[in-house]
Amino acid sequence: MSAAETNDKAMTTRPEVSVLIVTWNTVALTRAAVSSALSCPDSVEREVIVIDNASTDGTGERIRSEFPSVRYHRLSENRGFAHANNLAGALASGRILILLNSDATLGPGNLKNATDYLASHPECAVLGARLLNPDGSLQNSIADDPCLLGETINRSLLKRLRRLTRRRAGVSVETPTPVDSVIGAFMAVRRETWTRLGGFDEAYFFYFEETDFCARARAAGRKVVHHPSIQVLHHQGSSASAVKSAARIEFWRSRYTYFSRHYGPAANRALGCILPIRLAVSCFVNALAAPFSFRTRERTRWQLALLRWHFKGKPPSGGITSRPVW
Repeated sequence: MSAAETNDKAMTTRPEVSVLIVTWNTVALTRAAVSSALSCPDSVEREVIVIDNASTDGTGERIRSEFPSVRYHRLSENRGFAHANNLAGALASGRILILLNSDATLGPGNLKNATDYLASHPECAVLGARLLNPDGSLQNSIADDPCLLGETINRSLLKRLRRLTRRRAGVSVETPTPVDSVIGAFMAVRRETWTRLGGFDEAYFFYFEETDFCARARAAGRKVVHHPSIQVLHHQGSSASAVKSAARIEFWRSRYTYFSRHYGPAANRALGCILPIRLAVSCFVNALAAPFSFRTRERTRWQLALLRWHFKGKPPSGGITSRPVW
């Protein structure tokens, strides 16, 4: 084979994995995420695509100068996490898509473990990782399907009921286990599944898009699996930490969207009655303790913002996209 033919073959060879990273004003963490994706010592051909949701912290300059091989695209406005991932997916050429949060970093063997498992388990459409806090402690890595029962009764009681019904059976052991949903800080998705399901539902600006995707994958007869041997470091909630009240509103807006999509208008209306009542009670209790705790004062502040948003009829404003002063 001539040198020209070799070059042509290299140009047309598709990577096995496309690592998709969406960022918004987390330049240092994004740099670490990109570096980990490029340097992860696995024998897996990969490409890294970064979609920047209109960051203003110099993310573009940093990524372009330090990682010239990365395909970096900056959007003129923040159109949401789901939209940016869909754009990244459309640009990607890998057989496996690795959706990696900008505040997460890959470790040795992550890519190889993911691709090997998906290759040997065709029934698995979505593969999640065991997420770790920066100090190495375990972080929640899976989620059960949201339901009205879970919004009505005490959360600790619900967890005990789920343990009794074995809904989370096997998650704590060292073997891959089917689950309802995985936390989207790391998601390995087959390209054909991503394409067939149309990627993320862009009705979710931020939050619940991975829960919705996993639910649709399972409805299509495929499995969602938690893989404890894939361990990913995750600085949880870094993008939204600077706008807590707006982030909580966005979270609840996505929660309502999920119930509307999967349970219908009646369930969504019931949720709209349950949540404000629970929120008001919690806010009242926290307000009593607020003078004695900074964290409680912070919690009371965003709870009040969320109550105001409900009383205004859950308007489009108030979340991450608009962030008015409350």
